[in-house]
Amino acid sequence: MNHVINVSQLEKKFGKHHALKGIGFKLEPGEVFGLLGPSGSGKTTTIRILIGELKKSGGSIEVLGFGSKEFTKNEYLTQIGILSDRSALYDRLTVQDNLQLFRRLYQVEESVIDRVLKDVGLYNDRKKKVKDLSKGMKQRVLLCKAIMHKPKVMFLDEPTSALDPATTSKIHEILEELKAQGTTILLTTHDMEEATKLCDNVALLDDGVFKEYGTPESLRLKYKEDTMHVMYKDGKEETIKRNVENKERLADLMVDENVLKISSDYPSLGEVFIKVTGRELV
Repeated sequence: MNHVINVSQLEKKFGKHHALKGIGFKLEPGEVFGLLGPSGSGKTTTIRILIGELKKSGGSIEVLGFGSKEFTKNEYLTQIGILSDRSALYDRLTVQDNLQLFRRLYQVEESVIDRVLKDVGLYNDRKKKVKDLSKGMKQRVLLCKAIMHKPKVMFLDEPTSALDPATTSKIHEILEELKAQGTTILLTTHDMEEATKLCDNVALLDDGVFKEYGTPESLRLKYKEDTMHVMYKDGKEETIKRNVENKERLADLMVDENVLKISSDYPSLGEVFIKVTGRELV
């Protein structure tokens, strides 16, 4: 199979600091892949290498058939979409005028502007100056900039960080539509609920290495424990091991009128990360 992104033994050093220590992954067309981890784990560094902002210290990379030495070429940049905290807009220009500039850069039809603005719910705000927009609205304009040329690959660095739930939900909808159209998406996030919802595969990145790699479901199941959590109506809680010895006890609890809720241990991705690394996602 021809992979859209192929990364092998990627390393990055900043002086004596080893930010990436030989990570690797392969992404297929239409795959959403999440790099998950706390600040300083190497997520943004990976993105910046893949979009040509940083040079790798070791390993090999190929994206859409381009090698890392070609990442600054216009032929490469016009096939990718980027949304990061380094993405910029012109504050004194209107939303529409900003997108007109980028439309000319990507050489796409003018009708695209209205389409993407309607997609993100900003068509009625197209005459507003960027400086007058909320953070969430600016993020949606940046998303318009990133998708207006229908890129084959998107690199999203914390795309919904600090946004309100409504804006986050809208961005998620757009990303799911892009995935359905075959766009490959690599996103970084420390929001494990977002990763669980959007990603086909994730890597738990900590201190420059992958601690785990797989589907969100497989990782949650891997670290699932055979315990049952019982909550009683009086507020008391109890944890019971699910085994043969406790079979009758668990059966009795199922019909106990004093029991409010019984649930199995099924960790979130965030809880899996803590189990694997011993670190909080901060």
